[in-house]
Amino acid sequence: MPLNRRKFLKKSAVTGAGVALAGAAATPSAEAAESAMKKPSKAKRYSLTVLGTTDLHGHVFNWDYFKDADYTDAAGNAQGLARISTLVNAIRKERGRENTLLLDAGDTIQGTPLTYYYAKVDPITAKGGPVHPMAQAMNAIGYDAVALGNHEFNYGIETLRKFEEQCRFPLLGANALDAKTLKPAFPPYFIKKFCVRGAPPVKVAVLGLTNPGIAIWDKAYVQGKLTFPGLEEQAAKWVPKLRSMGADVVIVSAHSGSSGTSSYGDQLPYVENSAALVAQQVPGIDAILVGHAHVEIPELKVTNAKTGKTVVLSEPLAYAERLSQFDVELVFAKGRWSVESVASKVLNTNTVADDPKITRLLSDEHAKVVEYVNQVVGTATQTLTTVEARYKDAPIIDLITKVQEDVVKAALVGTAYASLPVVAQASPFSRTSEIPAGEVTIRDLSGLYVYDNTLVAKVLTGAQVRAYLEYSAEYFVQTAADAVIDPAKLTNANNRPDYNYDYVSGFTYDIDIAQAAGARIKNLTYDGAALDDTQQFVLAVNNYRANGGGAFPHVASATEVWSESTEIRTRIAEWVTAKGELDPADFASVDWKLTRNGTPVF
Repeated sequence: MPLNRRKFLKKSAVTGAGVALAGAAATPSAEAAESAMKKPSKAKRYSLTVLGTTDLHGHVFNWDYFKDADYTDAAGNAQGLARISTLVNAIRKERGRENTLLLDAGDTIQGTPLTYYYAKVDPITAKGGPVHPMAQAMNAIGYDAVALGNHEFNYGIETLRKFEEQCRFPLLGANALDAKTLKPAFPPYFIKKFCVRGAPPVKVAVLGLTNPGIAIWDKAYVQGKLTFPGLEEQAAKWVPKLRSMGADVVIVSAHSGSSGTSSYGDQLPYVENSAALVAQQVPGIDAILVGHAHVEIPELKVTNAKTGKTVVLSEPLAYAERLSQFDVELVFAKGRWSVESVASKVLNTNTVADDPKITRLLSDEHAKVVEYVNQVVGTATQTLTTVEARYKDAPIIDLITKVQEDVVKAALVGTAYASLPVVAQASPFSRTSEIPAGEVTIRDLSGLYVYDNTLVAKVLTGAQVRAYLEYSAEYFVQTAADAVIDPAKLTNANNRPDYNYDYVSGFTYDIDIAQAAGARIKNLTYDGAALDDTQQFVLAVNNYRANGGGAFPHVASATEVWSESTEIRTRIAEWVTAKGELDPADFASVDWKLTRNGTPVF
């Protein structure tokens, strides 16, 4: 979507200085506070409760839109902001709402058909358009501040700014800067005062940090408009400022994991998952709400290298499955408040029911989306599934590559690249997707392609394709020729996620998992002949991979010959609708297999 530059810069100027609010409780008179401070008495203490969610990804209810049923998993987890609301209400009742702070660490407006619907089908950006369901829910629950996640940018800056406008809380991003002025394009921080009878108020500052990877993953939307320096650098700039402004407590809400690793290799000079590094390197932080990594961390203690002070980190499980709770104990001495201790834990949303207030608020929006995803667009001749797609060439993934090939071929007609062969990549995103025999719905196809990726066409040579495939094959665990095969243990070597393993259509090849990484691609052919390293191909690739996501070699720097903003899942639905019938004979072929020293694994 085009950026309204004037509106954007005006908004930047308004929000760039941060946000400061007073707490809900009445402030005691200055005389009373002064009198209380003069009297010798037992040290004043104050208990603050900070609650946090992250990576909500559009989950309002405990509902699986892809299965058209209540969400369930083997661990018994529950999902949705309606459950979070119930937990938050209980804690506020116990601790006093005036003593609690509710935060989120980002990735809010993308991830379910609910969020897609209000970005694309009935967009919030339309004149007189709806209020985003996530804004409605989070406003109703009473969030105090939310850090920007990388997926906030998936639908463009106009959609994000409209969402921001609809929220009754600030979206924080101290390291989301205007590319021209290098000033914050969103509020860097939020300050709230908590009143204490007989003592000065406790001043709590929340610094919001987002992920530098946005510059890669959503390059099409942010390049030349926004820039995203490292979290450590910006925290080192802002934390001292917050302390100088009188902050007694500094909380960081960071859309960045704690592992210290990056998925984009050396393409950016900033660490993707740097929350623990921030705690270690930047003095003056009391606690960090961690996001982005989709892991559960009840409590992680990190020692600051300069002060020796312990910083407490917590990451609640994504999709509103958990709520982090930080208990901050303060003591007033020598004229100031200081943090005495911080402890954290996570609460499980499967222990409570939905808050009926949230259910009533968004029942209409939910019903619209359920109706939308259950539209029938075609008929399948047989059931297609991703159950074995990680280690066997599965027809359901071939469907994705076929659609991508067809779209790019049509787009290149009449261009200088029309004569080049088009190949395509796709990943087994889900282990449970299924397109059943019989009627096929938007829901079935959306479950196959769960991300809002779009298509890009890049030119690669045969040698570059070979290197690409070798890198992809690092996904498999090296397995001796005589070892017993357990499919569950064949994949995810070095913790590589499923979405960073790619098929590439148009070639035939073996992946010899008995060999070391880097020497696994065997018998690589194209059109029945050994691959010519100098031949050129057009690779139909999703924008995440095209921009460097997963750090696959060559693709980010390759010549781009075409791109579009229509989601790949929409293209799949269009393809199936046009065909009417989904028959594997139209798209499926066995192009690759796993081997060990040349012997097929399966």
